[in-house]
Amino acid sequence: MSIHGLPAPGPGAARLREALLAASFTPDGVLDLLGAPAYAALARGETVPALRATREDAGPLATLTQLFLLGQALPAARVAAALPAHQALADGWLMPAETGEAELLRAAVDIRPYAGDAGENWWIVSDTGRAVAGGAGAHGQGRDVVLGAGGASTTLAQLTLREPVGRALDLGTGSGVQALHLTRHARQVTATDLNPRALRVAALTLALSGAPEIDLRQGSLFDPVENDEPFDLIVSNPPFVISPAAPGAGLTYRDGGLPGDALCRTLVGSAAERLAPGGYCQLLANWEQLADEDWRDRLASWVPPGCDAWIVRREEQDVNEYAELWLRDAGAHRGDPADYQLAYHAWLDEFAARGVRSVGFGWITLRRSDAADPAVLIEDWPHSVEQPLGAIVPGHFARQDFLGAHDDEALLAARYTLADGVVQEQLGQPGAEDPEHVVLRQRHGMLRATAMDTVSAGFAGSCDGSLAAGALLDAIAQLVDEDPARLRVTAPQWLRPLVEQGFLLPAD
Repeated sequence: MSIHGLPAPGPGAARLREALLAASFTPDGVLDLLGAPAYAALARGETVPALRATREDAGPLATLTQLFLLGQALPAARVAAALPAHQALADGWLMPAETGEAELLRAAVDIRPYAGDAGENWWIVSDTGRAVAGGAGAHGQGRDVVLGAGGASTTLAQLTLREPVGRALDLGTGSGVQALHLTRHARQVTATDLNPRALRVAALTLALSGAPEIDLRQGSLFDPVENDEPFDLIVSNPPFVISPAAPGAGLTYRDGGLPGDALCRTLVGSAAERLAPGGYCQLLANWEQLADEDWRDRLASWVPPGCDAWIVRREEQDVNEYAELWLRDAGAHRGDPADYQLAYHAWLDEFAARGVRSVGFGWITLRRSDAADPAVLIEDWPHSVEQPLGAIVPGHFARQDFLGAHDDEALLAARYTLADGVVQEQLGQPGAEDPEHVVLRQRHGMLRATAMDTVSAGFAGSCDGSLAAGALLDAIAQLVDEDPARLRVTAPQWLRPLVEQGFLLPAD
């Protein structure tokens, strides 16, 4: 019936998928059923609004929602009206409720509707109680519990470039979210995980979503693919939490078993040799930020030779906030207060021993270029962005290539266009003849904004790809009565950042 208390990924998954579709157990269907407030609460791990929204509804969609998302035990006859219950029981998707009443059934796993890149209806399987956020320890699975699609996994999915590739690797697949996405644009997909339970759950996610079978392998970091050909794309949502847990004692999905941020550092440092030329590695990471060290220098030291890098810090937490976040994630705040305090001290002692003042969280993208002088950009960007961002990743590195190949003279000889969605804002006192500030703002992608002066704003507004930058500067110099030679000398100082940040695009 099942292995490790999980269903068997067999032909019954296709019949179950048909029943889920027939009942509209999809992201849109569940949203319509619950309403936006209850749907949003469910994404935060709060089930009460969804329970209230479905308590008077015995229809198939409400039944599946209560069964697979809310963990309810339901009458067998009601379950049978919504899905092939006999087959689901035989395959291990369902089991008798632990009440001594055989007529009540409950789900053996959580199943969460999930939208694919092109709006496909997919389903993410996870251990019961973990389809949404909440404390660990679902139904006694302990440290090997497998989570569903949370904020980190969906963030990485939206960051991942989706151009067609040959070979792709999902390192630390968990419930299979990244692998599922990769099946749509990679010819061959390999997924690994240290936790054999996670590999079974990933297989269930793929089977239930109707995805092709992939190569699933058990092992740590790159060990399972040590002898493989290089990959065109590597993605990883690794166990990046920096915790005091001893090896083998933490939660497998989040605690890497190495001291500090060594797991993320090792993953980044080892990526180059696993990438094909031009290949990308994209991952989420936490890193320690020390009192006597610039965090940018720390991250720069991780980047392996021959790789360009774009590293974005999205958040920073002091050690107290960080400890509280992950103690709550493990449910420690719901136990004995004395035990909670001891655990809290253990986290702070660990940070103090290494001089850690805060922890950074962000995105790391590597591209194997084999360049003698790789382009490495490390930036702090805690502001809003427009997801998905995967489509802008190749453009970022293409602009870095352009800037690396153009000295100041060549930069001014090139032509540029204003990127789509860039607007100009003029700020000043009402009625004033001239604005106090001119700002260029992106309405797509990273949503950056940058202050401009009269010359640079006029230049950006004139970039339509028809004239070289130097010729545009000469024309602007005449309009503002400036020395054109002086403008040419100073222009690269503001032109390079405009290109690097994607406000202007090379037209040549």
